[in-house]
Amino acid sequence: MHYINSLLAACALVSGAAAVPRIFERQGNTPNSEGTHEGYYYSWWSDGASPATYTNEQGGAYSVQWQSGGNLVGGKGWNPGTDRDISYSADWYVENNGNSYITIYGWTRNPLVEYYVVEAHGEYNPCSQGEARGSLEMDGSSYELCESTRHNAPSIDGDQTFQQYWAIRNQHRTSGTVNMGTVFQAWENAGMPLGNHYYQIVATEAYQSAGQASVNVQSPP
Repeated sequence: MHYINSLLAACALVSGAAAVPRIFERQGNTPNSEGTHEGYYYSWWSDGASPATYTNEQGGAYSVQWQSGGNLVGGKGWNPGTDRDISYSADWYVENNGNSYITIYGWTRNPLVEYYVVEAHGEYNPCSQGEARGSLEMDGSSYELCESTRHNAPSIDGDQTFQQYWAIRNQHRTSGTVNMGTVFQAWENAGMPLGNHYYQIVATEAYQSAGQASVNVQSPP
């Protein structure tokens, strides 16, 4: 387990052991949806394979809790996406360093592209199975660039075959500012063109892991 917020770390110090919280168990799932909340666009999707809840909170804030077994992604941001600077903060915990990301997440059409700027991840690095496209230096860290192809997979336009673009920060963090214009230009220079922007959110994604996150999008809606 590499990522734990200051409250959890304090609890571990008090107990004298590497204690971790039990995930608050809820029944059922938050239905898939998208829309606006307090001026921000939001999107929530899960495959329904395990209990997962998403809650829109005040301003740019949201929270997610999930149990192991399924796939989910959700968050708050904008529609359409742009080359804006995105500031955020997050308290993010995933059991046993499981498969989860804190990421800037978005889509374009023509071409259909699903993109990620991963600020922190668990045990799985998506670029370990992607095609390397170089690297980017930004805000005190290098970002690994890679590309992968999804075949007949869920997308904003139903099941499709499409490209995934990744920029994965090597020095993980759960707060900061991401210059999307810099990332977009790096992808363009690497032969990874984007299309017409759909949404762009600060997202929590998880796959077959258990955890919880509270995220605050600090850039204005």
